[in-house]
Amino acid sequence: MSNGPHPGSGSRTPDTRSPYNARPMQTPAPTIDLSDIRFGADLKELTFADVAQDKARVVAETGAGERNKSTQLRKFYDELVMWHEKVNLARSDAERTERYREAAPFIKMMIAKVTYARGRKHVDDCFEKLFTHVVRQIRCPTTLKHAKLFMEAFMGFYKAEEKTKEK
Repeated sequence: MSNGPHPGSGSRTPDTRSPYNARPMQTPAPTIDLSDIRFGADLKELTFADVAQDKARVVAETGAGERNKSTQLRKFYDELVMWHEKVNLARSDAERTERYREAAPFIKMMIAKVTYARGRKHVDDCFEKLFTHVVRQIRCPTTLKHAKLFMEAFMGFYKAEEKTKEK
């Protein structure tokens, strides 16, 4: 069956194997180095300062004003704060440990939520990788506190970066 007056003269898709139909080169996907984010005993002095500021700058640059809106990122931070409060407001270490054990599956579920947000183009690959790395570092009430503090610092620096980009 054809679309034109001659047999086989219908619309054709271009031959993508031809060098003349080559697609324009794509720029490589932005990357973010996460090797300097470690919680627990490996926590470094500048994690909540220089490291968080650097990650905020990278995520602000890669979002290009289309993704990574601070209101969207804030939702992830707010959920992390909620889990931190549920776990760390307990009076004893034993109670905090038990609360963490109960909450751990739901804390780790935030990885699925950030992946879904990336799929919906609300956040970019760099923020997804950052937040996933932060959540994977959570292993106990102390590392949950470190993750919350890191994201708190990140959000403060990110808001400043966002304001700078608006000018």
